[in-house]
Amino acid sequence: MKQSNKIWTIISFEFITRVKSKGFIISTILAPIFLIALIIIPGLVASFSMNETSKHIAVIDQSSIVVDKLIRDDAKTFFKSNSSVDELKKQILNGKLDAFLLIPNDVLQKGEVTVFTPGGGGIGYIEKIDKIISDIVREKRLLNAGVDKKVITIVEQGIDIKSIKVTTEGTQKDYTEFFSIFGYMLGFMIYFLMFMYGAIVMRGVITEKVNRIIEVINSSAKPMEIMMGKIFGIGGVGLLQVLIWVILLAVVTVAGGSIATMFIHQPSLSSISQGAAATQIKGLPFDIPQIPIGVWFAFVFFFLVGYFMYSALFAAVGSAVDQEEDAQQLQMPITMPLIIPILFMPAIMANPDGTLAIVLSLIPFFSPIIMTARIAATSVPLWQIATSVVLTLGTLLLCVWLASKIYRTGILMYGKKPSFKELIKWIRLAK
Repeated sequence: MKQSNKIWTIISFEFITRVKSKGFIISTILAPIFLIALIIIPGLVASFSMNETSKHIAVIDQSSIVVDKLIRDDAKTFFKSNSSVDELKKQILNGKLDAFLLIPNDVLQKGEVTVFTPGGGGIGYIEKIDKIISDIVREKRLLNAGVDKKVITIVEQGIDIKSIKVTTEGTQKDYTEFFSIFGYMLGFMIYFLMFMYGAIVMRGVITEKVNRIIEVINSSAKPMEIMMGKIFGIGGVGLLQVLIWVILLAVVTVAGGSIATMFIHQPSLSSISQGAAATQIKGLPFDIPQIPIGVWFAFVFFFLVGYFMYSALFAAVGSAVDQEEDAQQLQMPITMPLIIPILFMPAIMANPDGTLAIVLSLIPFFSPIIMTARIAATSVPLWQIATSVVLTLGTLLLCVWLASKIYRTGILMYGKKPSFKELIKWIRLAK
């Protein structure tokens, strides 16, 4: 049997076996549902929290200049009280009152207000009190200083910032915020997939080693062929799953837009002028920008390179141990480069063109996650992309070479968990 046929046989077995498994089918269905829930549930929770019954807060206003406006702003929460401080404290202890405010006579001069609470309850309503009273006191101070009411109204009016992107074809609406969030999601997805499928490769190697299946396979194929066949086979499963999710996303996006227009009586769809950079559903508070094809190419490329790089290392760890518990210490140097980019992602998305983002995206072990996120979030210079591709491919070849040497020795070793020093020795002695 030729070498290519042996590898293909292992690839086919790994691919077909896992695609037919219930785990693949369930995870393929549940992952999009989980992602949608991750986006929708926080909004629903926030909505329910806003509709929650307000706290009952009494107000003692010794200055007589805050309480009326405070009640007008939120009559459900605040009410005027003529009780003494001691009486209101007793009501708090008896559970009849959530809190009470003591506004002193010199509130305009000192800007100090005391809130009496039973403790706990979160900081939400404290922040609410702070904002409302600060606005009232600020307005009163300006009026006392002789500032005209119209001027105060003008000063307090907010502004609406519209971001416009300048291109060689003209101008179009800028979707910086959307693409930053989208880039973060793509980076996190690559992290999740590399971690998940890398762990699957490791567990598969350990299982075959423990069950002595590897000894049978090893009699017909070389260790390098076995390792590459397993990595490519499981990688094909991961790529198929990603393609299914992308197709589902496209279908849901198109179908969702069509369904939404059925319930909207205004003109259904319109493109942003000067570039047609997005599809906007009138009546909805957002529009959907077009995702450049280069972003998808970058996602697929860096996912595959990152997957093969980390899976080779996970396979090496799996070959070196007899049970998954023993792999925890050895896989730490592998998992840390996966976790570090996620920790830096908020800072990188805040400034994807900054020095930190550039440097980290050029580090091969970080590139699959960070460079993908940067390409989605901003216009990355071609030299940075090219440098990242070259460095990452070079690191991939190095990882496969190192992993194959460890795999060749470790796959037939039993009974003892090797140390890092012994792994280095395996690499030196392997032919």
